[in-house]
Amino acid sequence: MFSSIVVGTDGSDTANQAVTEAIEIAKAVGARLEIVSAYEPVSSSRLREEAKQAPADVEWMVNERADVESTLDAARQRANAAGVEDVRTYARQGDPADAILDVAEEFGGDLIVVGNKGMTGAKRFLLGSVPNKISHHAPSSVLIVRTT
Repeated sequence: MFSSIVVGTDGSDTANQAVTEAIEIAKAVGARLEIVSAYEPVSSSRLREEAKQAPADVEWMVNERADVESTLDAARQRANAAGVEDVRTYARQGDPADAILDVAEEFGGDLIVVGNKGMTGAKRFLLGSVPNKISHHAPSSVLIVRTT
């Protein structure tokens, strides 16, 4: 059925619901789980300022991917705790929908799982909506989880 399932997360409650659904499907069919999170670039001056404020022993951890990495680690731990062992994570700079689509194309995702947040009312017609963009450009099947 599915050998690779791609799911995006930003750590929000609605994204966590989509991750939960992807974990359940991956466990049921024995699929690899590809968890993606996107981030926007942060200016060098802001990173330097944050590093100055951090304790000396953790300054090296202050980078533009730090929050994304912790979000991905939490999702991986949830998947492992649920019995899904084959989990890969991807921190990608840029637009969330593009990041998810890129991972699905690069690694042969058979199913993309996303939450429906942003697809209600007039918002569903906005080009910027992650689930809307994915549903129109996906290289595979898409499951839109009702999270709202």
